[in-house]
Amino acid sequence: MIGRIHSIDTFSTLDGPGIRTVVFMQGCHLRCKYCHNPDTWEVKSLSAQEYSPEELMEVIKRSKPYFLASGGGLTFSGGEPLLHDDFIKAVFLLCREENISTAIDTSLYVKPAALLKVLPLTDLVLADIKHINEEKSRCLTGMSNRLNLSNLKLIDSHDIPIWIRYVIIPAWTDALEDLEEMAAFVGQLEHVERIDLLPYHSLGKHKWDLLGLNYELNGVTAPSPEALEQLKNIISAISGKPVYLK
Repeated sequence: MIGRIHSIDTFSTLDGPGIRTVVFMQGCHLRCKYCHNPDTWEVKSLSAQEYSPEELMEVIKRSKPYFLASGGGLTFSGGEPLLHDDFIKAVFLLCREENISTAIDTSLYVKPAALLKVLPLTDLVLADIKHINEEKSRCLTGMSNRLNLSNLKLIDSHDIPIWIRYVIIPAWTDALEDLEEMAAFVGQLEHVERIDLLPYHSLGKHKWDLLGLNYELNGVTAPSPEALEQLKNIISAISGKPVYLK
């Protein structure tokens, strides 16, 4: 069994609790207009590195002392990691043997069967909500959000802790009625522990240029700290969940 890996970050503090090794898998069905890693889209990219579960575990185990000291562990990200569900399941089984905590950072635009395959071995799900409005989701990502939202309910029904991630893009994802609807939806999910609001940035635009892709968000600027604070308070009040600015 081989996993196609875009890159590995061995000392992350941004992708779950504690110090974590983050494995970015190759491949994604979405075409988000703000994606800062469009080089992860193609599953069969020639730049991907191939690992067996055992080879990857040798890399992961090097950071085990940091995991134990900080409450960290392994996070699979991407791209969309759940396109590699069998590989992730195999690695997570090895993590169980090593007492290493496991997390998945996912957009959840995958078949429920892929999700169900790894949930019993997953300690935390970092779940993106791209947009709560279906048509706006299609415009922003190329896909309806129905699968994403139904998979969120599925995770919640399995009592798995969830951290929600939502990118604030001025004039795209910050309409008050959409944020209120998103907050109400998340408020119904019992196992959501927090909502992270991520301000839009264009730091990945150079990758679009290198790949010859048309970046459609030219001219969009980052939301102001004042606007973010206001949105944070609104979402927290409606959802009843802790909201953090990242």
